[in-house]
Amino acid sequence: MSEPQIANDFIIWGIDNAPYGPVELPVLADWVKDERVLRETWVFASRNGIWQHASDIPELEPFFARGAAEPTAPRPVRIAPAGIKAGSLRRIKILAGLNDAQLERLTQFLELQAVTQWSVIVKQGEPGEAMFLILEGELRARTMSGGKETILATFGPGDFFGEMSLFDHGPRSADVVANVDSTVLKFSSTAFNRLVQEAPDLAAPFLQATARTMAARIRADNKRLDRITQQFRASGS
Repeated sequence: MSEPQIANDFIIWGIDNAPYGPVELPVLADWVKDERVLRETWVFASRNGIWQHASDIPELEPFFARGAAEPTAPRPVRIAPAGIKAGSLRRIKILAGLNDAQLERLTQFLELQAVTQWSVIVKQGEPGEAMFLILEGELRARTMSGGKETILATFGPGDFFGEMSLFDHGPRSADVVANVDSTVLKFSSTAFNRLVQEAPDLAAPFLQATARTMAARIRADNKRLDRITQQFRASGS
C-alpha cells in the first residue's frame, strides 16, 4: 500500500487582506519574481499547516538572498524610471489585466512618490493635475467645515484617486491626507496625454479598467443616496 502524498501547495495573504490560492511552488516562485509576493508576505504552507513569511520558506530563500544566483535561467531586466519596478504595478487593482510587457511600458509614464504621515497630497479647491495609484500605506479623503473633519473615503494599497484630473483640471473636491507613511505613483495629466499619443494600444485597456471602477463607484454612491432619500422621506411622513 502506497503512502499518502503530502500536499505541497500554498495560500498567499494579499495586500488587500484577501487569500489567494492554493497555488503550487512554481507559481509562487513566479509571483516572487514579479514582486506580487514580498519577503514579508504571509504564506500558508499546506505541508506543515502554518503561516510564515515568504522569506522563511526554504524553497523561496534563493529568491530573497542578496546576491544569490537565480535558480532558473535569468530573464532580461529593464530599468524603470525613478525606481519603479514593473512587478510592483500588479498591486494596483485596475492594472491586473495588463501583461508584463504592458506594465514595463507603463512605468515610463509614472512617478514614484513617498508620502509622509499627515502630509496633504491633494488640497481641496486646487486645480487637479494628476491621479494617484497607491502601492503602500493608507490615505483618507476629507472635507473641512468649521474646523470639523468629515471623512469621505479611505484608500489603501491597490486603490487610486484623482482620476478625473486626467480629463480636466477642475478643482479638487476634497483634501487627501496620508494616515501613515505611504508610497504612491503619480500619473500626471501631461503624462496621460503622452500615453494616449505615444501608446494608444496601452491607453485603451488602462482607460477601460479605470472606467469600470469609476462606474462601480458611481453605482455605489447612487445606492447610498437612494437609501438616504428613503430614510429622509420616511422620517418626514
